[in-house]
Amino acid sequence: MAGNGLPSLGRVRLTDLIPSEGLPSDSYKLSVSTLSQSFAQYSAAIIQFPASDGPLLRSCLDSARLYFHQRPSYPAADMIHTNDSREWCKTSGYYADPQLWQETYDYRPGLTPSEPGNSLEFPPAGLIDVFALLGKASRDILDAISFYLNLRSSPFTEVLDNVPLRNREVSSSVLSVCCHARPSFQGAQHHNLTTQEDGRLVIYPDHDHHVDKSLVSIVKSDKAGLHVRDFHGRWVLVDGDLGPQEAVVFPGLALYQATAGYVNPALHRTEINDMPGNMYGRFSLAFKLMPKSMSSLSCSEMRAAGHGVEAQFQLPITVDDFMQRSHPTDQLFNRQSFQSFSFPTAQDGSMKPLLRRRKNNSRCKPLPPSKRLRLEAQRVLKERVQDIADKKGIKLRFCSLKECENHVHALDSPCANIRIEIKWPAGVPFVHPHDLPNKAKISFLEAYEPGWTATHDMDLSPTEPGQAGQHSTNCN
Repeated sequence: MAGNGLPSLGRVRLTDLIPSEGLPSDSYKLSVSTLSQSFAQYSAAIIQFPASDGPLLRSCLDSARLYFHQRPSYPAADMIHTNDSREWCKTSGYYADPQLWQETYDYRPGLTPSEPGNSLEFPPAGLIDVFALLGKASRDILDAISFYLNLRSSPFTEVLDNVPLRNREVSSSVLSVCCHARPSFQGAQHHNLTTQEDGRLVIYPDHDHHVDKSLVSIVKSDKAGLHVRDFHGRWVLVDGDLGPQEAVVFPGLALYQATAGYVNPALHRTEINDMPGNMYGRFSLAFKLMPKSMSSLSCSEMRAAGHGVEAQFQLPITVDDFMQRSHPTDQLFNRQSFQSFSFPTAQDGSMKPLLRRRKNNSRCKPLPPSKRLRLEAQRVLKERVQDIADKKGIKLRFCSLKECENHVHALDSPCANIRIEIKWPAGVPFVHPHDLPNKAKISFLEAYEPGWTATHDMDLSPTEPGQAGQHSTNCN
């Protein structure tokens, strides 16, 4: 991602992400591009609220500090909750997880929390206003992602709560006020301790990273400590230099499902350090824009926009089932292979196609020169396109030949959109170099593969994914 990639998390002003009628403004397109590129590289971005919203966020965090400070050292038994997926849309009020050394107050419009004995609970101040602020912002961010993916306006309306909620409706989205590592909270014996390179004491909870099941999450904290794993697999501190009106936004699993994997969810964890001087703990506001439990997550909007949808996303899934399923992160996505297609990995760790000499496989007949030429041209072309896309933080999915034939004459085809997006040179073949005559293939390789000639190492034959069947036909 060096070169044209973002050197750090993208910062976007919320006012620039608010859509308006007519053609998109230059500031809107630039903000959407920055947001999407930051998601592609870091799985997170920084949203700048208007300066007038800074005092509201700060006062809510200050109120949270007082609220948790007056809580008992250890909660009652009925307030100790673990991560029960069946209760994902029913949490409200105070609860604690001693194993994670974390206390939470969930504000969910439509539910009135109460203390044991049916006594009313006085929550942290400002939750109604903060819920409205972050809820509106998360919907604007979701619309910006839809614009970037070339989806229709507000494509997720059917899975979102009504605005405002109707009579007796309960919000699926939730605003969580969190307190990590309050010294007076007797859960400290359940955490893990590690030491950073500079010798500072650092605490990570036992389950040190997880993925939100939201569409979009917005987090505002009073201290740095939120780390998100970027597409290189490195943990990046994302809230280290936030201003009073800034917050971190990242996508969740529901958006990953609804976009057929085009938007990767953020893998994140919380670090609490310098504990001896920490009198209160670390406080944060976390708004999660959630889909309605009675709706379904479908990729129909992605298909309508011309995006390819893989088999695992073909069938709709009800939101309630989706929330109750486990989603192992190592099966959801591989941060090291951010590309839309992958090649077998060579021993040196590169992603170039493996080359093997014919003399090492006496059972295989040599490929005809025309087929070797086609495979070599296709390999080089894909590498060039992918290299440009990586530098721009763009996630590509190439059409198959059959798919491309269906929309090659369309005015708004995915291939044409990608060519425009990455500024691919006009007149240069893009997706299917095997359609070129041999002379054009030779010219293409000589232009884009340094040192390649028509007599280029004919002892080598490339092994491409999807070409195994073609190779087997040439084997005895």
